Amino acid sequence: MEINQDQVVQTTGDTKEQSSHRDMDVTRQPQRSRFREYKRWFLVSLYIVFLLVGQSVGTLLGNFYYVKGGSSKWMATFVQSAGFPVLIPLLFYFSQRSKSRRTMLNKPSAFTIALLYLAFGLVLTGDNLMYSYGLLYLPVSTYSLLCATQLAFNALFSYLLNSQKFTPFIFNSLVLLTLSASLLAVNSDSEESKGLSKTKYIIGFLCTLGASATFSLYLSLLQLSFEKVIKAETFSSLLNMQFYTNFISSCCCVVGLFASGEWKTLNSEMKEYQTGRLSYIMTLVWTAVSWQICVMGMLGLLFEVSSLFSNVISTVSLPVVPILSVFFFHDKINGVKVVSLLLALWGFISYIYQHYLDHQKAKAAKRDSVEVPNGHVEIC
Repeated sequence: MEINQDQVVQTTGDTKEQSSHRDMDVTRQPQRSRFREYKRWFLVSLYIVFLLVGQSVGTLLGNFYYVKGGSSKWMATFVQSAGFPVLIPLLFYFSQRSKSRRTMLNKPSAFTIALLYLAFGLVLTGDNLMYSYGLLYLPVSTYSLLCATQLAFNALFSYLLNSQKFTPFIFNSLVLLTLSASLLAVNSDSEESKGLSKTKYIIGFLCTLGASATFSLYLSLLQLSFEKVIKAETFSSLLNMQFYTNFISSCCCVVGLFASGEWKTLNSEMKEYQTGRLSYIMTLVWTAVSWQICVMGMLGLLFEVSSLFSNVISTVSLPVVPILSVFFFHDKINGVKVVSLLLALWGFISYIYQHYLDHQKAKAAKRDSVEVPNGHVEIC
């Protein structure tokens, strides 16, 4: 039997070419992985900036509204969700891009999605209303420090709903944040001497604490719904969730505004606003925009990392708002608040360090999983 020399050469050449392509794929794999990692961290960094800037500006403007003569709690609640129309261009753009990638497999029904939007919208309305009461009855520095407790609540809900593990650092953080809130609770006598009645302080304290717990539950349930119900890890699904829940929340606030009779006082409130009508309108508009930017950053971090990490980053603004409130609203920072701030920061650092350890562990595990297939290719 004769062996064709050309066929042998061609077969050898094909084998070499296939081996070359295989080597190139192995070389490109870490590069693609690195690019995806850089892209992910860019998005995470962008969401962090959105969250910190939006939350700080939104809180300060919300307090500015009350300080300068605003008194409508439903209006203050309304602007926390009314900025949703700014998302329409993004919603249209990303929904068009995701059409070609969308699959019908395991896609929930429109009725299920509508129920989710309705439920989350109602929860968001109650949560924002409690935050409005807290901001009305508490100094902005006390309010911001109390908001740090949502980190502790989120750890609890993440453990119960999102399989988040408790570690010594997380437990340490929970204890510190609880102590921080407890110090503010016993500080009511000091606030009463500065013009705040004890009853209003307690109402503001309980509402802010309740709002922190509710929002932590809201974030954990959002993460759970994306994992178990929506099952669509796209930016479009994230935008849809934010847009429609805020739309429903805004509608509920309008109903509350008319049902409470507060709409009757809005005209006189605008006329008597200390910095003028234009300032009144711009305060409400930029408060609405700021909270949308904040929520976009928060949901983005929930989507890219976890609800726990989202709450961790939101506490970074913890020292920023009280310090700014001293300059803008002449809030007094007494010794109790300083100790409360330091305890909350210590708790925050414990959370960050635990997240760093988890990231390093995941990174090492990923590196080991990549090295094994690469070694297998080299042997072949």
